[in-house]
Amino acid sequence: MKNLFLCMVIFVLAQIMVWLQLNGQFVWESFRKYEWVLILCGLPISWLFLVGTRYGVEYFNGLLWPQRFLAFACGIVIFSLCTWLLKGEGINTKTMISLGLACCLVLIQIFWK
Repeated sequence: MKNLFLCMVIFVLAQIMVWLQLNGQFVWESFRKYEWVLILCGLPISWLFLVGTRYGVEYFNGLLWPQRFLAFACGIVIFSLCTWLLKGEGINTKTMISLGLACCLVLIQIFWK
């Protein structure tokens, strides 16, 4: 269970960093001004995904698909929350259904043995 928790925490952190790296330019002028700093941020983000994937694969006994769905679902949820909180874009019905499906993916991967 520890590996699953670490996998999820790392994926959430990495997805937040990805959102800031890619979309911060639309929220803060400084992100547009200093692109080279954002490019360098790709290195620690990639490292986080590597480590998160390792924990996920260990938790799921060597299987690759379950942790991939976890990373995907974390990305959908984090993107929705960051876009709402930092950009002010509301969560419409289509987004709400997508979030529900992302949660279903996570629950299926964790509980269906």
